[in-house]
Amino acid sequence: MPAAAPTLLASLCLLLLTGCASIDRMAVNKLGDALAGGGTAFAGDNDPILIRDASPFSLKLMESLLARNPRHTGLRLAAASGFTQYTYAFVQQEADATEETDVVAAATLRRRAVRLYQRARDHGLAGLEILHPGLRDSLRRDPRTAVRSCGAGDVPFLYWTAAAWAAAIVNGKDQPDLIADLPAVEALIDRALELDEAYDHGAIHAFLIAYEPSRPGAEGDPLARARVHFERALALTGGRHAGPLLTWAETVCVQQQDRARFEALLQQALAIDADARPEWRLANLVLQERARRLLARTDDLFLPVETTPATP
Repeated sequence: MPAAAPTLLASLCLLLLTGCASIDRMAVNKLGDALAGGGTAFAGDNDPILIRDASPFSLKLMESLLARNPRHTGLRLAAASGFTQYTYAFVQQEADATEETDVVAAATLRRRAVRLYQRARDHGLAGLEILHPGLRDSLRRDPRTAVRSCGAGDVPFLYWTAAAWAAAIVNGKDQPDLIADLPAVEALIDRALELDEAYDHGAIHAFLIAYEPSRPGAEGDPLARARVHFERALALTGGRHAGPLLTWAETVCVQQQDRARFEALLQQALAIDADARPEWRLANLVLQERARRLLARTDDLFLPVETTPATP
């Protein structure tokens, strides 16, 4: 049991047993603080199925506490990041795997993923609104101006809100109206990059590997822009996080039909020792499973190489 568990359990008991408003608020805040700072226990786990089954309770507990104290920014951030990571690791991955055999079931899962990503986005926007009143509305009117009020301390909110929002758009291909939100996503992630490009060991750069090849209206070579982010993400992770490798393989290698590089990057991802960086253990295990599935689909993702018949 984590070291914070006794305090967390005591707070929960206090919350359940008392009707006093001041004690109730104190218990909510104490429990909220414990939950908001408890992500490392999940991130370092070596059993993705266990985390898949445990996460919904944790996420709903956060939302229950937010219903009592909606201005707890730590819980807002934990909910934004938690729902985003849960949805990517367990709902979107299941949708991708199911799509190979059951398109209808996969579409149902993907619609669920969109709803969960939007929930994560809304928690992120709520947190930004607490810190910068009026930002949520101005973000839709004039995104670039809206995010100028954000500082370095807001980067986690900027990143997770953008990540969740972008994922909702990508998975909501049957909802074309979602694409209208891209300027807001772009403003959030670009401001995060400007304020702290090394945030979370290159998470922003990993995001931009996938985004740059399709960034609307950008100048220059999109592949060159993506490569800059890829190389920076590799440098910041020391090559020990599978994320940048899979993103380049799926985004650039498939687009360029570079099968050899695709296979090499996925094999490199599979060779990562998930225990080398405990804080990335769960992420690497989930991504390595995705790498295996992608390798199994290589023939579907790449056109066959034409061979010239031998001259008789």
